[in-house]
Amino acid sequence: MNAHALQIGDRINTAGFEGQVVSSAPLALRVGSTGLAVLFRYGAAVFIGLSADQEAEFLGRLQVRTFGKIAPAEEEWAKIQVVNEAEETIPVGGPILIRELSLEKLLIVADALAKSVVLGHDERQVTNVFDTIEPFAQELAKFGQTSRNRTDLLKLLGNALLVQHRISGRVAAGEKPDVLWDRPDLERLYARLEDEYELSERVETLNRKLAVISDTATTLSDIIDTKRSLRLEIIVVLLIAFEIAVTFYEIFTRGGH
Repeated sequence: MNAHALQIGDRINTAGFEGQVVSSAPLALRVGSTGLAVLFRYGAAVFIGLSADQEAEFLGRLQVRTFGKIAPAEEEWAKIQVVNEAEETIPVGGPILIRELSLEKLLIVADALAKSVVLGHDERQVTNVFDTIEPFAQELAKFGQTSRNRTDLLKLLGNALLVQHRISGRVAAGEKPDVLWDRPDLERLYARLEDEYELSERVETLNRKLAVISDTATTLSDIIDTKRSLRLEIIVVLLIAFEIAVTFYEIFTRGGH
């Protein structure tokens, strides 16, 4: 069956959702006879075995519960196939092979897909931030200064912090799914999924890029602060010089009388 992961927003309110609930952490609901919809509070939804009409109907129900909507939604597809083999594997570019369609295994698959799709969106955001940084760096390298104001740099730093907060806070991409606490025997399946979607490596890469963005924004901000301080110092010196000139003028005019 097909698994379809989407990031539709920054947050989904899963409290009090009506339907045939089969899991609470994460919230999973049975759709039709064999379909499963898994919702994650950090804005991702994974549909397993749903038709296009069922997905559309379910997404319609999520509209009022979704905050910070993303359009178009980030999405990722995978195939799940039941096999009668001794070891569950994930061939390169192939389907996710499992021995049975148990709820716990489907929740683990959904968790990996949800993290992957959110990381995909964050990778796109970080790339956009890097594209914004490049003109700053080029201007600094060419002229030894930047004409950009502090507000632009603070916006840049804010975007980096938002992505960092999503990865380490709400998404917790480096943490294992809750279902493994009750089913430690499924650790190997999750490890294979983690390797297949390179979750740990992508989180590390994003964190390194975010560190570069933060350092760059801080450096540029310091440069602007230095320019501002120098400008203020020059103004103060000029005011003092003007005051001295006025004083000497008054002394000179008084001496003349």
